[in-house]
Amino acid sequence: MDYLGQKIAPTFLTVFLKISILIMAASLITCSGSTEVKQLPYYNTSDFSPLFLSSSKEIKQKVQHTIPAFSFTDQNGKQITDHQIDGKIHIANFIFTSCVSICPVMTKHLQLIQKEFYNNPEVALLSFSVTPWIDNVSRLHQFAVQNKITASNWHLLTGNMSQIYTLARKSYFAEEDLGFTKDSTQFLHTEHIILVDKQRRIRGIYNGTLELEVQQLSADIRQLLKENNY
Repeated sequence: MDYLGQKIAPTFLTVFLKISILIMAASLITCSGSTEVKQLPYYNTSDFSPLFLSSSKEIKQKVQHTIPAFSFTDQNGKQITDHQIDGKIHIANFIFTSCVSICPVMTKHLQLIQKEFYNNPEVALLSFSVTPWIDNVSRLHQFAVQNKITASNWHLLTGNMSQIYTLARKSYFAEEDLGFTKDSTQFLHTEHIILVDKQRRIRGIYNGTLELEVQQLSADIRQLLKENNY
């Protein structure tokens, strides 16, 4: 099995289990006769054990993990910090411009998100480069042009390698197999896309190489836009 196959194969089990959990939760809501809007789960840990919570008090008590402060530069030379995404739903993925395996597929699928939420002030797309020593502003700009990334709310980000890797592993939990335990010098390569709500809490993980998963991501963004801001 090639590298891409090795990366994607374990993810199918993760996807199956995740979908099964969500279907079970939806069934419980239906059986109970509740008319409340279904809430997406919250994730506190890297194993992505879902927390299904509905009250603001319960959420504040049990959801401790949030995306911390950061500052990077996008393809237009603009500084993008955590302040720019405050009060916005955002998604994060990790790519590099010279990648010829999973990155082009993820970028193609994220065009679906760009099209639906084009310049939406409540939604941001953050694609972090995992080879920032190569992917400078000029190269990211060229990549954006080549891949028709035109929305003002889609940022291709470069900056300090250690900060990007730490953010990916410890904050976004972007890698499989407890990635946060890895040393920052170990290369980061993942097909995961992470969904984060307006309070910077993780609400979903998706395989960006699967169009069906990205379609679900789109539906979940729409769901978050309907949520009360707890």
